[in-house]
Amino acid sequence: MKLKLTFLSIALTFLLSCDVKTKTDDQSIHLNGTWQLITHTEITKGVSAVTDYTKGKIFLKIINDDHFAFLTHNLDVKKDSSNHFDGGGGSYTLVGNKYTEHLDFYSDKNWEGKTFDFTVTIKNDTLTQQGLEKLEKEGIDRTIIEKYVKLKE
Repeated sequence: MKLKLTFLSIALTFLLSCDVKTKTDDQSIHLNGTWQLITHTEITKGVSAVTDYTKGKIFLKIINDDHFAFLTHNLDVKKDSSNHFDGGGGSYTLVGNKYTEHLDFYSDKNWEGKTFDFTVTIKNDTLTQQGLEKLEKEGIDRTIIEKYVKLKE
């Protein structure tokens, strides 16, 4: 009996001293914060179109533990009501680097209730989000790639 307890104690000590990693820092993605869109690329039928969001407009995405919201605003302010402002948001899930947005509200009602799947990566302060936007009714079938920088808190 004493030998069994000694063996068990040694085995337990050995197991507890092993450096077992179940998750490394480079696999953990933390999206919480305010992100400013820098570029938006759409690829439709092999043709790419890039929008530079550093000139003339601002697009922000705000993410907390379970929801996201976005807004875009033209910086060329007009005195009439033609200044474009847009926004929307909803809930999301994140499993590994698989990010799924559930668009619960948006100014264009045709997009509400849709789900969009993306792959996300973060390098330094840059978030890259890539996925497929497909809305059959609207004739939209494209890949999008968005690059954001995290704003300082």
